[in-house]
Amino acid sequence: MSWQNEIDELRRREEMARLMGGPEKIKRQHDGGKLTVRERIERLLDKDSFHEIGAIAGKAEYDADGKLVDFTASNFVMGRGTLDGRPVAVGGDDFTVRGGAADASIWEKQEVSEQMAGELGIPMVRLVDGTGGGGSVKTYETTGYTYVPRNPAWGPVVENLSRIPVVSLGLGSVAGLGAARLVTSHYSLMVTGISQMFVAGPPVVARLGEKVNKEELGGTEIHGRNGAVDDEVESEDEAFARTRKFLSYLPSSVDGLAERRPTNDDPLRREASLLDAIPRDRRKVYRVRPIVEACVDRGSFFEIGRMWGRSVVTGLARVDGWPVAVLASDPFFYGGGWTADASHKITRFVDFAETFHLPVVHFVDIPGFIIGVAGEKAATIRHGARALAAVYQSKAPWCSILLRKAFGVAGAAHQNWQKYNFRYAWPSGDWGSLPLEGGIEAAYKAELAAAPDPAAHLAAIEARLNKVRSPFRTAERFGIEEIIDPRDTRRLLCEFVHLAAPMRRPGPRSFGYRP
Repeated sequence: MSWQNEIDELRRREEMARLMGGPEKIKRQHDGGKLTVRERIERLLDKDSFHEIGAIAGKAEYDADGKLVDFTASNFVMGRGTLDGRPVAVGGDDFTVRGGAADASIWEKQEVSEQMAGELGIPMVRLVDGTGGGGSVKTYETTGYTYVPRNPAWGPVVENLSRIPVVSLGLGSVAGLGAARLVTSHYSLMVTGISQMFVAGPPVVARLGEKVNKEELGGTEIHGRNGAVDDEVESEDEAFARTRKFLSYLPSSVDGLAERRPTNDDPLRREASLLDAIPRDRRKVYRVRPIVEACVDRGSFFEIGRMWGRSVVTGLARVDGWPVAVLASDPFFYGGGWTADASHKITRFVDFAETFHLPVVHFVDIPGFIIGVAGEKAATIRHGARALAAVYQSKAPWCSILLRKAFGVAGAAHQNWQKYNFRYAWPSGDWGSLPLEGGIEAAYKAELAAAPDPAAHLAAIEARLNKVRSPFRTAERFGIEEIIDPRDTRRLLCEFVHLAAPMRRPGPRSFGYRP
């Protein structure tokens, strides 16, 4: 009366599933410099923590007596486990089985993995390799009909962006639906050399007359720099490490708050380098990342999207152990001016911080939106206006450090003016409706034209106005609340995060997050 025969059959099917696409396909995966999906899950999660769901789902063949003679597992492996001791959901494509094409997949597994993550309130990690459930024209022949496209699993994919942290790793040639899954996340990356992403691959694109290989069409040189994905790394192990670090700054869902971690970094630490970090010559640039790193906890700055929208730096950090979202201007690119790409980056990052209740620390040096024909053709003002809307929708605690410039409409968006904000200026602060450089020529055009020596007259006007632009004049009128010694920045940020901690409110926001 025992059920041992059925248990033996279960174990046999599980063993067949672990064979994936078979030794030849696994060898091909390894020869291409890639791990298998099961090796990836093993390296990503805590040891022995993976609980697989749907292991024996796939395609089976039976003989005339109804006995199983062959079995091919579904090309999507899913389940849950722990990552640094915290529960997560994970789903990965098995490229060894039909390259991830739809005729080898069971789409319900993807849907269940997303539902499980969202409803349990745990982060979702996607290991994307292939079309990720996308189409193959072979399906037409095997089914005997075509179909109107639909994507029933996409609902929870979108909903999860407003519920839980979602990370997607591009670990191979990713096309179609796989590409959409990769970018529909809070943090995505590709691995140099083994990962490419495109809407359709080279054989399809060739029909348009474009003869390109996978790297030329969608390698990291393209998507690591255009904002389609956030980052590029050199190895799969680096991708797993960055996933762990990214999630360490976040709560498991919007219904929780990011936790403070112990730190040995003195909150009263003063960095002498900050005193001369900003050049006195306003035309000279400086490196903003050392400024950020000097103010946050040592070694905690985790930059996101370094290679695109480069006039703005975004990332996560800890201040006296508390996770924060960091925005900073990079004067090495457009003087820190907001481009269309930078505006996209700001919008998405501010919405991300708002979604997960992270206080924002903003290191400000904004000369405004970029100007000129290229800026106008890129519709900079349209995309910039979206960034402004994101800032003004933010309810997160916000602290701005005015390093140097804050000019015009973009400069005014260094914080949400509809609520109380912490704000400190360095003595290098320089602000107004527009910079004096260039603005004088416009404002005093007639006067300069009538002057016997326009150049000398321009110099005299500049000298006169330079006295007015002193940040101390602004402070006299309470136009800036505090001018501080730059070496006190860390101490004040540490005070800010402790005051901000009880201001954070768990729960979903009134607007959803869009990738």
